[in-house]
Amino acid sequence: MIRPPNRRALLMGASATAAAAMLGGCDRLGEMGWFKRTLATGEDANKFVQRLLLTERTLTPEYAEADISPFFKPNGTEDPPDKAYKAMVRRKFAGFQLEVGGLVEKPFKISLADLRKLPVRTQITRHDCVEGWSCIGKWTGVPLSELLQRAVLKPSARYVVFHCADTMDQGEASNIDATGGAEAPVANPNPNMTKKVAGSESVKGAGDPPDGALAEDAGPPEPVRFYESIDLVDTYHPQTILAYEMNGKTLPVAHGAPLRLRLERNLGYKQAKYVMRIEVVESFTDIGEGKGGYWEDQGYAWYGGI
Repeated sequence: MIRPPNRRALLMGASATAAAAMLGGCDRLGEMGWFKRTLATGEDANKFVQRLLLTERTLTPEYAEADISPFFKPNGTEDPPDKAYKAMVRRKFAGFQLEVGGLVEKPFKISLADLRKLPVRTQITRHDCVEGWSCIGKWTGVPLSELLQRAVLKPSARYVVFHCADTMDQGEASNIDATGGAEAPVANPNPNMTKKVAGSESVKGAGDPPDGALAEDAGPPEPVRFYESIDLVDTYHPQTILAYEMNGKTLPVAHGAPLRLRLERNLGYKQAKYVMRIEVVESFTDIGEGKGGYWEDQGYAWYGGI
């Protein structure tokens, strides 16, 4: 069977072609301000080239059952430490409702049972991690477009933000259990993924006091939970789904139960796990540290297309 050409190879080839064209005398394009700005930023260039090469509905390659990896390495958080999340796991997510809101005409909440009644898509795709490894898995879930069509986006909508259950940095709120009881703060609730080591002041987080303020006046730190965002092009792509099954079984905790984003034309860090709430926004500058995602706040590119 002849497989479609690898997208990374296409992008690299296209970049080389563009460079050759400019060196060969493509002066008109090279003099355009927007083109210079695009090439000046690697992230923008990646987005520009991919969107130039691929239509909004071009599919990433899909594979056969025989290609599924015998072991699919979990990426990011594998077991959220939050007590409220652990309580949901014990209840097998009974009572869980995904919230969809923000810049929509009809905000709503929906249970897992009702999500399963919506149109479904199953796809066998390759997951590419920024760390250099890849795995192939089978994902089943509801197309994100189905949810947003139901919500009806307002004209000012530009991005979709995924708010997740896993706390990335310490905060007293992360130790509040599902019944409202609290325990003593626990340092580094997610040590494998946290951006700050306990006691470190090198990175300003969401729980830090404003510049010039005393720490004792700031109150208890707020937990920094994982979040991610995508634009409307990726939102409405046919392979963008909220998956609730993996390899024919209920999505396991290590891979993002009860719901994870599958964004097949992007690197793994963009594919949010433990999705609790979807928010449609015009800008993400006031969320987290304003870069569009937890890892983006740490310096990763917002556009993770491959």
